[in-house]
Amino acid sequence: MISSTALIALSEASKIINQVQISLPVLGSISWPRKLAEDFFARQESHLPEPVYSPIPDSGQLEAIRRARKSAEGDTPLHHWVCRQADTVEATLALLASRGTADFYTHSSQLYGNAQTPIADGAHSALDLAIRIDAMLADIQVEDMGCWTPERLTSHDLKLSLEESLVEYFGAEAPNVIISTDVSAKAVAGKNYIKLREDATFSDLDQVQLLQHEGLVHIGTAKNGSAQALFPILGESHPGNARTQEGLAVFAEFISGAIDPARFRRLADRVIAIDMAAKGADFIELYRFFMSQNPHQPKMEAYESARRIVRGGLVKGGAPFTKDAIYLAGLLDVHSYLRAAVRLGEPRYMHYLFVGKLDLGDLHAIKMLDELGQLVSPRFMPNWVTDMRYLLAYLAYSTFLNQIDLKAVHARFDELFANRETYESPEDSA
Repeated sequence: MISSTALIALSEASKIINQVQISLPVLGSISWPRKLAEDFFARQESHLPEPVYSPIPDSGQLEAIRRARKSAEGDTPLHHWVCRQADTVEATLALLASRGTADFYTHSSQLYGNAQTPIADGAHSALDLAIRIDAMLADIQVEDMGCWTPERLTSHDLKLSLEESLVEYFGAEAPNVIISTDVSAKAVAGKNYIKLREDATFSDLDQVQLLQHEGLVHIGTAKNGSAQALFPILGESHPGNARTQEGLAVFAEFISGAIDPARFRRLADRVIAIDMAAKGADFIELYRFFMSQNPHQPKMEAYESARRIVRGGLVKGGAPFTKDAIYLAGLLDVHSYLRAAVRLGEPRYMHYLFVGKLDLGDLHAIKMLDELGQLVSPRFMPNWVTDMRYLLAYLAYSTFLNQIDLKAVHARFDELFANRETYESPEDSA
């Protein structure tokens, strides 16, 4: 299948690629200081922020990538995988070199796709799904249905509950939970920490969502990937694995019951905002869009949502950062993969998603490593994977749903929904 000499050569090439990509932290390279938010509100939300991005030093990264790619040429899934790693890092270099220009959108779309990129069946886009979700949830009065999720927890409250839950899963290797004043988002995560913004407030679902999304998926896969000695790139986040990683993390929110209508609509609104920005909407227009979608939210959250869309690109519009389009696209990808995998009745195909940080397109290489005896089984997985009873029941049921004709279902109840009446109680009519 592949010689030990070739395997070692591929390992060395991948390690070179990994060292280069570690020096290119995309999100850190396009981050904004908290002062930009303070200035924006001090100026009555009427002036565009003016972010400045630090130069990326040229230390021969491109030449190193090209040498690694050349040594990885071959015709096995492992060779193709390592070459894709090289392609991703080369595209990342181009992205970071174009920060603050119109070309940023082109390179971002190459790495992450954009709102119009086909997903799932190839006939729909993330924007199609986002518009459907937004329209449906906009018509639902979540308060009347008992779906409103109050934010009553302070960052200090959440820190205590998160720490307790993380220790249950990770033991002595539990990541740190840090309260910080230097982050814009309500919460951010690294390889071994979760940061909470000190002045943010959280709901009870936020605790489960952060545990599942950031802790058990992002941090868990980082720890599992770091144990893959031959290919430590499996322990690192990069644009080439972002779509599947975020899709898996959002799926974890769903399957654990940690997502609510507000969170789901927020993911959809970000896709819509990317499309708006690509068509010329500036930061202030995006900020006002997010405020209009949820007038009750703190203004800082609308600012943060708009910042996510234009960071690295043009605040005046026309060149957004498209990473936020991958959450819904990745969710569909992962859900579809799991539905296909459940038919085989082999848990290893589900466990593959947790051996490290990977893209679904990498799974042929992962399977090859497994068959070569070179894949370390994942130590950290969420309970919905270690105990698959609910997951398997849910996926088995959902595979049948695609065969149901929804138009016929709707037609069956059209008369009921069209002729709603309000009935008075005896007390009211007396």
